[in-house]
Amino acid sequence: MASTVAAISTPQNTGSIGIIRISGEDAVTIADRVFEPTGKRRLTELEGYRAAHGFVVYEGERLDECVALVFRAPKSYTGENVVELSCHGGLFVLKKVLRAVFSCGAVPAGPGEFTRRAFLNGKLDLTEAEAVMELINAQNEQGAKASLSALEGALSKKIDALSGRLISASAQLSAWVDYPDDEIEELQEPVLSKMLCEVESSLSSLLDRFDAGTAVTRGVETAIIGKPNVGKSALMNLLSGYEKSIVTGIEGTTRDIVEGTVNLGALVLRLADTAGIRSTGDEVEQLGVERAKARLERAGLVFAVFDLSRPLGPEDEEIITLCKGKRVIAVLNKNDLPTVADEARLKKLFPVHAALCALDGDGLAQLEEKAERLLCTKELDTSQAILSTERQRKNAESALSAVRRARRTLESGITLDAVNVCIDDAIGFLLELKGEKAGDAVIDEVFSSFCVGK
Repeated sequence: MASTVAAISTPQNTGSIGIIRISGEDAVTIADRVFEPTGKRRLTELEGYRAAHGFVVYEGERLDECVALVFRAPKSYTGENVVELSCHGGLFVLKKVLRAVFSCGAVPAGPGEFTRRAFLNGKLDLTEAEAVMELINAQNEQGAKASLSALEGALSKKIDALSGRLISASAQLSAWVDYPDDEIEELQEPVLSKMLCEVESSLSSLLDRFDAGTAVTRGVETAIIGKPNVGKSALMNLLSGYEKSIVTGIEGTTRDIVEGTVNLGALVLRLADTAGIRSTGDEVEQLGVERAKARLERAGLVFAVFDLSRPLGPEDEEIITLCKGKRVIAVLNKNDLPTVADEARLKKLFPVHAALCALDGDGLAQLEEKAERLLCTKELDTSQAILSTERQRKNAESALSAVRRARRTLESGITLDAVNVCIDDAIGFLLELKGEKAGDAVIDEVFSSFCVGK
């Protein structure tokens, strides 16, 4: 981290204000080379948390009027010296100012470079760093609240509490095993067993909230499936709020996947309107059917659409089979028409179902309520610790597995040093979750998803 980096930290588009952030040991010196103050004091003379008005000047030419904010290490976002140049938001001007900053000694920042430096300098742990990007990408109020709670340390504090209990037990076990001749009190089995059960329960609760957490933060990959002309595209348009998919009375109108991200109550759904599932001799349509089945396989939520105004046919039966083992809501569409389909059988096959008319939106509130209950977002407390990334989930699952091994080992009567090996494994996974034992590859993966400038 010896270099001083710079990047545009506001969206790469025209706006009223654009910010160029510079971070590193030489940040103030570099900024001072391009900044001409209207007052008497240069940036290098300012204390931290000070602002100065002036102009960005390079090679004798004034590029823009700006305000420079100076932050001195360690009291900055990155923990380093930081200067933020707030300029007018024209992208052309911002790029000229950034080139001037580079010419004076800074180098381009990589994706997530500033937050990565904040992590490496101890300003954030890895879960809090991930929450930064979750907050930027939040698409509804619940998602923003959950991300802000994580940024404020809700998950970190929970992991600290759990790992602290395991570390305390491990230290006592290690001392008792390593120094048998000393009068070190043995950790009693009932006490150790109770602690392991409590940690196991807490980790299980964290993992149980994972799907609900990702549903309000990152979104759920959702497939809309059904045979041709049951109203899949009409449902896509209803949820999207505009005519995203073409709707006609002709079967096979949708031949490829139409995608979009929508809010449904507290949920963020990454929707895919798929081709109608049926046997067809049309090569292009058949490719669409195969893609629909593939999307169904990896979906976290499925809207299986059935037309109540028509009898169930072979295509419906195939869809019923394909949905087995999936998280499914049966959408009983066209409830404004006389019911011909075996509605009772559909409700029995799909305990979670909602009747609606996709064309006029009647029944949408019921679908929203069923989806929120199915994904458990209705009861989600966003102030609680929530796992929000696949990396966090995997570490928590590995820690839970290690705790369960420790408890089984203890119950089987095997020596306490074997129990301690399992406890140490659990501690390692929890510390990796927070980033305290994360390797470079893990850290690189986390920050690769960040935008440049954050």
